[in-house]
Amino acid sequence: MKNAETIYWKAEALQIRSMRPEDAREIYTTYLSYNWHPVLETYENYYREQEAGERLVFIAEYEGRVSGLCTLVLHPTEGPWANQGYPEIVDLTVFYHVHNRGIGSKLLDAAESEAAKRADTVYLAVGVHGGYGAAQRLYVKRGYIPDGSGVWYRGKPLEPYAPCCNDDDLLLFLSKKLR
Repeated sequence: MKNAETIYWKAEALQIRSMRPEDAREIYTTYLSYNWHPVLETYENYYREQEAGERLVFIAEYEGRVSGLCTLVLHPTEGPWANQGYPEIVDLTVFYHVHNRGIGSKLLDAAESEAAKRADTVYLAVGVHGGYGAAQRLYVKRGYIPDGSGVWYRGKPLEPYAPCCNDDDLLLFLSKKLR
């Protein structure tokens, strides 16, 4: 049975809503246009996990077009707070053509609001290379702080002086108290 669409926030040109099946292809195609290396199945899985109640998917629709997303994993099994009852914000992205319109903040507002219904803390991981600079700044401005476990690489804490690559798998985990 298909769940009804949820509208998390709406005003003028922007709405934050739950994911529709056709959004997966739109996200995938946009990422391809950036010369990224997306996997369509990832976004199709987001929809399936949303429908199964495992993940909330927040789609930013700006002027009627999918313009970004954010997800909230309700029972994460990876990272420093895995299996401890804290939801994890994953995959916050605002498409390039609509940067600097507050869309990322609205997506985070929706994710944090839903996380607060389930736990007093939410966490996330952010890449450490310069491509994540805007996200790093946004998270700090919103009150996220490092968890103290250091950087993680490929799903595990990185030992001091261990070799790694400054790629998308080199992450810093941050958390925020919600209430």
